[in-house]
Amino acid sequence: MRHDPMRWGQPQPSSPESWQQGGPGLPGWLEEKLFDQRIVMIRGQLTSDEATGIAAALLTLDAAGPEPVQLHMASPGGELGAALSVIDVIDSMTAPVHAVVTSQAGGATVALLAAAERRSAYRHARFKLNEPRSAGVTGTADEVARAAGQHLRELEEITLRLVEVTKQSRSRIEDDMSAGRSLTAEEALDYGLIDEIIGKA
Repeated sequence: MRHDPMRWGQPQPSSPESWQQGGPGLPGWLEEKLFDQRIVMIRGQLTSDEATGIAAALLTLDAAGPEPVQLHMASPGGELGAALSVIDVIDSMTAPVHAVVTSQAGGATVALLAAAERRSAYRHARFKLNEPRSAGVTGTADEVARAAGQHLRELEEITLRLVEVTKQSRSRIEDDMSAGRSLTAEEALDYGLIDEIIGKA
């Protein structure tokens, strides 16, 4: 099984071969093999466009059968709204989602990690607890104020998910996110972010 991080583009559910390649030089056959093995990968900043492709891949695999779907993560963060849209899909799936942090997870992608049924990481993976950013908002003062309020409510939802998964206190989660705390895989295991570390000690 290959674990090379790559990025799904906008998929056509009936034809994985036609999916946009996740980076320069990535052959279509590799994407097809990963899809056949029920692997979806996240690489780079999580944007709304990226989330659309990831959600489509997850839904396609969920419809294909009840076996676990692996979500391999190599992302420093991204937009909070994008993460929540993928979390909604994970919550609705019949097939369980097993998240694997291959290199890094931070901000919004830590929220995705918390939504998975099982969570693991490679030995040299790194984690960063920091507040996910929101997409840029423009408009009147009232519109900006409403968007800020919505962002705070969404941030609270993420905080509560992390509290549930890690069993840490809400105040500690909030303090660590405000400080942008970084964790090694061992520290993430002790913290409760992951269930296991993959690879030899």
